[in-house]
Amino acid sequence: MAENETIAKFLDGLASSAPTPGGGGAAAISGAMGAALVSMVCNLTIGKKKYVEVEAELKGVLEKSEALRKTLTGMIADDVEAFDAVMGAYGLPKNTDEEKAARADKIQAALKTATDVPLACCRACREVIDLAEITADKGNLNVISDAGVAVLSAFAGLRSAALNVYVNAKGLDDRAFAEERLKELETILGEAAALNERVYEVVKGKVS
Repeated sequence: MAENETIAKFLDGLASSAPTPGGGGAAAISGAMGAALVSMVCNLTIGKKKYVEVEAELKGVLEKSEALRKTLTGMIADDVEAFDAVMGAYGLPKNTDEEKAARADKIQAALKTATDVPLACCRACREVIDLAEITADKGNLNVISDAGVAVLSAFAGLRSAALNVYVNAKGLDDRAFAEERLKELETILGEAAALNERVYEVVKGKVS
């Protein structure tokens, strides 16, 4: 999403018949929303006398969450670029053996990028989840529910981006490359799933 693009315009793009923005962009925005909510909890905790003991830590969290928000928002363009490269490679001519070989090489190279881009989104979403855990444990109780929404948004972004890793890794001939990425992804998903539930229960316990 461009910095001057409205949410309505982005959603119109998602709803349209155009292939991009699509699920990859939606995954990135989910992660970015999670990061923004982490920042919100930090901003409403920092400066409050009741939370002076955690102020320094949450200032550090805020710096990280804002960096992640920017990174994840930028990943929408990365996703579009990766998708366009794959489609462009599939559209190359294949009339001769030389053209077929060149096309196959371009497709494989594009698929590697299209695997790594959503995996980077998964990593970033995992970082947001880690930060959401801190805000859920130490943030202002008046907005603690937002820490819960933050972790859920980031986890949704992570799992959504994971689907794009799976679909693109499936088409790779370089199975060592694919399996390395999939192994990392499974580790991220496993750790994040457990953390997501823990944070949700912590927040639920504080608001109910």
